[in-house]
Amino acid sequence: MEVQETRVQTDRVLTIPNILSMARLVGVPVFLWLILWPEFGGPQSDGWALLVLAFSGVSDYLDGKLARRWNQISSLGRLLDPAADRLYILSTLVGLTWREILPLWLTLVLLAREAMLLVMVVILRRHGYPPPQVNFLGKAATFNLMYAFPLLLLSDGSGWIASLAAVFGWAFAGWGTTLYWWAGVLYVVQVRRLVRADVAAD
Repeated sequence: MEVQETRVQTDRVLTIPNILSMARLVGVPVFLWLILWPEFGGPQSDGWALLVLAFSGVSDYLDGKLARRWNQISSLGRLLDPAADRLYILSTLVGLTWREILPLWLTLVLLAREAMLLVMVVILRRHGYPPPQVNFLGKAATFNLMYAFPLLLLSDGSGWIASLAAVFGWAFAGWGTTLYWWAGVLYVVQVRRLVRADVAAD
C-alpha cells in the first residue's frame, strides 16, 4: 500500500522496537482505567493518564525510529504499531466521550473512518492482500490526535492553562480529524486500484 521498505525485515519478536510497542499496548487499559476512575467514585487521576499518553507518544516515535536505525523492522512490529495507535485512539475516544469532554459527533466521525478501514481490510484479504501499511499521512493524523487528546483532557479544568489547552487541543483535533479522513480516503483509492488490477488480471 506504500513504497516498499528497502531495509531487511526480521522475524525476531523480542526487539527493542517491538517491546516498546508491547508496552504501549499494555498502557491502553491502564490509561482507560485512569481516565474513567473518577466516574466510578475514584480519585482524579488525569495527571497519571496524561503521563501514560505522553509515554505512548514518545514510544510511538521511538519504536519506528529505532526499528529503521537498527534494522529491526519486523512483521510483528508492522502489526503492533498501528494496532497500538488505533487502540489508544479508541480508548481515548471512549474515555473523553464518557466524561463529555469530546462531543459524541466527533467520536462518531472518527469511528466511522475506522469502520471504513475495517471494510477495506476485509476486501484486501478476499483478494489475498495484507492489511494496508501505515503511510506518512496516516501517521501525521495520529500524531495530531495524540496531541489533541491530552490537551483536551487538560482543558477539563479551570484557569488560563485549561483555556489555552482547549484552544490548542481543538486545533489539533480539527487537523487530526481532517488528516485522518484524508488518509482513509487514500486507502480506499489504493484498495480500489488493487482490486481492479486483480480483477483485470483474472
